[in-house]
Amino acid sequence: MVDHGDNPTEPIPSRSERKREAGHLQKLGQRIADLKAADLALIPLPDEMVNAISTYKKIHSFEARRRQLQFIGKLMRRIDTEPITEALETIDGSSATARYQFHQLEIWRERLINEPRALTDYLAVHPGVDRQRLRQQLSRVARARDEAQQKSASRALFRLLREFETG
Repeated sequence: MVDHGDNPTEPIPSRSERKREAGHLQKLGQRIADLKAADLALIPLPDEMVNAISTYKKIHSFEARRRQLQFIGKLMRRIDTEPITEALETIDGSSATARYQFHQLEIWRERLINEPRALTDYLAVHPGVDRQRLRQQLSRVARARDEAQQKSASRALFRLLREFETG
């Protein structure tokens, strides 16, 4: 007798569908395992998964890494992957929130470069930032002589603003 789970009218996935899903979860697990430690800390993972990923990072043998990835994929089948996917999208910058934050940083950068009063406004909205570093970077932007130096200083300002946002 075939067990239909909670809903007897729900079709049972074929073996091929189950294998595709397992492969997808294994790839998601590998993507998580390949993240830097700082990004990995942003993903909501159970302790067992964190331990499996830690073990994966320590293994150097190709075959042992492959088996560990299969184990990570098996663990992925037991957990809800939606929060993990959302966290990865935020890290990748593909979520709507990440795009919005990026756009806001661009607006602040342009205002800080072009408007004298913008620094006061920025400091009022973000009171905990390193004022001295921000002023130094703004003076580098103002002192830039040619276009290449201006672009470089402007990008450095953007990175600094992003650093302030992520804390």
